[in-house]
Amino acid sequence: MLTTKSKAIISSAVLVLAGALGATAPAQAASAPVAAAGGTAPACIDRSDVTNNPDGGISGYVYNDCGTTMRVRIIVHSWRDTSCQSIPNKHSKYFHTVGGRYDRTAVC
Repeated sequence: MLTTKSKAIISSAVLVLAGALGATAPAQAASAPVAAAGGTAPACIDRSDVTNNPDGGISGYVYNDCGTTMRVRIIVHSWRDTSCQSIPNKHSKYFHTVGGRYDRTAVC
């Protein structure tokens, strides 16, 4: 016979498993197209150096002053977004594309 504590543990395990299985199907379906970027990066991510090049494309450094490692990408209008990059605190990362225009910097 199961105790109340055992029933609670089993119920919790079932809920966690159901949530994990339920979350898998939509994530797989959503990954067929290009995965969407997260929200706009916080103000502690300095992107003031990222500029639109006269011949098209973007280039520049993104600096992380958030106090922790951040993962960001550049969202580019009319071009492929940059890949998601980890930037340690107090470091910068260079981003460059050959086409499109700067839209925003997003977390990922």
